[in-house]
Amino acid sequence: MHGVLDGFGVIGAVIGVGFLLAHTGVLDAASQQLLARLVFFIATPCLLFTLLLQADLHRVFSPGLLVAFGSVVVAAGVYVALARLIWRRTAAETVIGALCSAYVNAGNLGLPIAVYVIGSGAAIAPILLMQLLVLTPVAFALLDTLTSGRRPVWWRVLAQPARNPITVGCFLGVALALTGWKPPTVVLDPVTMIGEMAVPAALLAYGVSLRLGPRPLTGGSAVELGVVLLLKVVVQPVAAWVLAAGVFGMSGKDLLAAVVVASLPTAQNIFVYATRYERGELLARDSIFVTTIASVPVLLGIAAVLA
Repeated sequence: MHGVLDGFGVIGAVIGVGFLLAHTGVLDAASQQLLARLVFFIATPCLLFTLLLQADLHRVFSPGLLVAFGSVVVAAGVYVALARLIWRRTAAETVIGALCSAYVNAGNLGLPIAVYVIGSGAAIAPILLMQLLVLTPVAFALLDTLTSGRRPVWWRVLAQPARNPITVGCFLGVALALTGWKPPTVVLDPVTMIGEMAVPAALLAYGVSLRLGPRPLTGGSAVELGVVLLLKVVVQPVAAWVLAAGVFGMSGKDLLAAVVVASLPTAQNIFVYATRYERGELLARDSIFVTTIASVPVLLGIAAVLA
């Protein structure tokens, strides 16, 4: 349980620094945009490249991957149906909302929680790689197409991932991991150094937005935000438990890992993506805020029951 609190404590501290810097005037709205662009175009591609370069890709084909994928489909699918049929959101806003409902904070929060609660950081690998190799490229292909203002053409849609820096970083990391070759230190170390600023820069940008933007939980649809919260911290973990225990017969640490991973809050980088495409920024920001708070008792309860 200490791992849950430690992980949230670190994230909250860095967000608080961003809030304080904005409050004292050191950073302004332009700084937030600059940080978001830096994270999106440079730091995150470098971080994902180095993570995937060193990842054990064999874990992608474990039952944990199918559980993670199934829980994401359930949560995101419910949101998409509501967004399009009831709330009449645009297609691009629906993509952001679906990510808010199902894209878990597997990196900067999932890793420490997996180490302290489950006993191994490897437990986070299936959903981390699934999000990087499947969800992220698909979401960016859709967002690039929907926000470009051009009529979708099949060859242009297929080529979109090659023009997105984050998906390029993912695929390059996987390609080199499959070959087993690693770049020389003189090349890899600068890339690693740049990638290490992705998480703190994203958290600082988020903290700035909390201070300079509309107050959290204002300016958006309370009903929609409530549904996202329910999908993220209740529906997705329950779906993971049903799939893991009922379909794949998991138990012990494997079951604990599957449910804990699905219970993680919305990832901070969804706010960066929303800012980059100027779609659903308020929903992304508030979703991160409420799911991060709500997931603390949820994760503590899961750890107490299943551990």
